[in-house]
Amino acid sequence: MSRTIAAISTPPAPAGLGVIRVSGSEAVAVAAQVFRPAGRGRSLEKAAGYTALYGYVHDAGGDIDDAIALVFRAPHSYTGEDVVELSCHGGLYLLQRTLRALLEAGAAPAGPGEFTRRAFMNGKMDLTAAESVMDSIAASGRLAAKAALSARKGHLSARMDKVRRDLAGMAAQFAAFVDYPDDDIPDLQPEAMRQVLLSARQEVQRLLDTFDAGRVLREGVDTVIAGRPNVGKSTLMNQLAGWERSIVTDIPGTTRDVVEETVRLGDITLRLSDTAGLRESGDRVETIGVQRARSRMESAALVLAVLDGSSPLSEEDRTLLLSLKGTPAIAIINKADLELSLSPQEVRALCPHTVVLSARDGTGLDELEAAVRELTGVAGLDESQPILTTERQRDALLRCRECLDEALTAVDAGLTPDAVSVSVDGAIEALAVLTGERATQTVVDEVFARFCVGK
Repeated sequence: MSRTIAAISTPPAPAGLGVIRVSGSEAVAVAAQVFRPAGRGRSLEKAAGYTALYGYVHDAGGDIDDAIALVFRAPHSYTGEDVVELSCHGGLYLLQRTLRALLEAGAAPAGPGEFTRRAFMNGKMDLTAAESVMDSIAASGRLAAKAALSARKGHLSARMDKVRRDLAGMAAQFAAFVDYPDDDIPDLQPEAMRQVLLSARQEVQRLLDTFDAGRVLREGVDTVIAGRPNVGKSTLMNQLAGWERSIVTDIPGTTRDVVEETVRLGDITLRLSDTAGLRESGDRVETIGVQRARSRMESAALVLAVLDGSSPLSEEDRTLLLSLKGTPAIAIINKADLELSLSPQEVRALCPHTVVLSARDGTGLDELEAAVRELTGVAGLDESQPILTTERQRDALLRCRECLDEALTAVDAGLTPDAVSVSVDGAIEALAVLTGERATQTVVDEVFARFCVGK
């Protein structure tokens, strides 16, 4: 942790502005070898924290570009160390040459997520807040960005910290009762213990209940569009994508392979697959496409079953809907711009989540968005409360819940306080793993391995 590191913190593409970040005990001294302030008597090394200086970055070959140097002094910086951020024009050559000059001046190349890792190690944030940094970068909608910001502000940790304090208070009373049996220390009554444990378990469960929806916000949903030929699957794909991603004709069997596109529907990202029309065919190529469509349906997290609303429900439609029982699915009665011959009530009896829309003109997409939100659990999220987004967080809280269940069982069985305290200590330990206070080096390495260099 003693070395001073440097990395380009903006994407590797031409842009109006590019930023190179330097962090470590020698950050200012290293940057001063590369940055020359404009004007007489100005010095980067003498600059106070939260100071911006205009000047030029240079190397042995001469000036590279004009730039702004921002100075942050420890511990009041992102990493908790001295930090200098050099902002120059965002040409790749300029940035790479400036970075090379910093490395030649004594900085070491930063590893993936090393700046945020230093912030974690220096106590600027806990592990849940660190994880939220990448969630913010990857956020594809308002809710995902808001959830990431909430975690980065420490709301998730704060909520669990109250649970840990309540459990720690119980554990302290257990310890006092066991260690000083001759003193007049009041014993915890079973009902009082049960209330503390139940309250803690409810809080943990409330967070666990947000995981599936939280993962949808972070990762999106693997979604398949399925149905008979010419029901409007490709038209729906194009409407959601905002451009002609799939070929649309009135010839059955036009789509023969899986066409993929990532789209955003409200706050939710759908990884869409437009598939071949489901029918028996003597065409060998189309048959392969139908087989791929059925395979995609089996592995999809969400199926959009498209039906032709201008014709009655066919046996093929009925077979499709019956095959989706137990699968997250939405029946879409398409062609609402024509006279409907298909009863929504009849379809809803086979698939509870049913919407009517016109893929051609886009009417009814709001209803589709609402159905997707409800089916994925996103509609039930409380925007003011923190949510779980990673498997690591979920595993820690599952372990905590397991320990709380063991403690409740011990209380109900009339076991002694020292027996109950073993499970309470386990729950407290799991919460410490959640925040990173007791996380192993391997876990910490895995968290930061998914970060980009420069963050």
